[in-house]
Amino acid sequence: MKNALFAAAALAAAVVAAPAFAGEVFVGVYKHDVTFVGDLVGLGAAGREDGVDIHLGYRTDKIESLRFLGKPQVHAMISVNSENTSNFVAAGFDWRIELGKPGGFYLRPGMGLAYTDGETGLPPANAPGLTDEERARRTNLYYTRIDFGSKVLFEPELALGYDFNDRVSGELSYVHLSNGQIFHQGKNQGLDEAGVRLIYKF
Repeated sequence: MKNALFAAAALAAAVVAAPAFAGEVFVGVYKHDVTFVGDLVGLGAAGREDGVDIHLGYRTDKIESLRFLGKPQVHAMISVNSENTSNFVAAGFDWRIELGKPGGFYLRPGMGLAYTDGETGLPPANAPGLTDEERARRTNLYYTRIDFGSKVLFEPELALGYDFNDRVSGELSYVHLSNGQIFHQGKNQGLDEAGVRLIYKF
């Protein structure tokens, strides 16, 4: 969690300095560990963790020098869970795609990397020689905590946004975290969260 707090301090400093280099800041409220994505693809996995996530973040303007990547914006954010289970920091690229004339609806796909203080490598509950108390503890962890497999994770996201005016926008947003069987081989339970963001442009 020390790394997450350090990243939060750095992000806060960037947000305070943001007017000097434009861009936008956002705050979001998300349901933690939603299950509708698993239901859609037929996995039917039940959510393990509970609570609400608060996102605080910053996005740059479009980076014109990255024309070969479609002039993305860079985002950086911290997510804090109300139950203090799986918090994370993330950074990456996203792209604003207008749906009609500028100033109305838009899509915002994104891809980044995240670091979580959530669980990795939960101990098996069926290991031989466990006491009843230890087996119960491990079983409870299995049903109440996500085993990410890796502290470093991919962070794809997708949002549908609308510009209320030149400064303020709102977004319906979905964020996913998982190791993709690249940062770790084995457990890849992942986290899905859905919520709303309010964006202020400098």
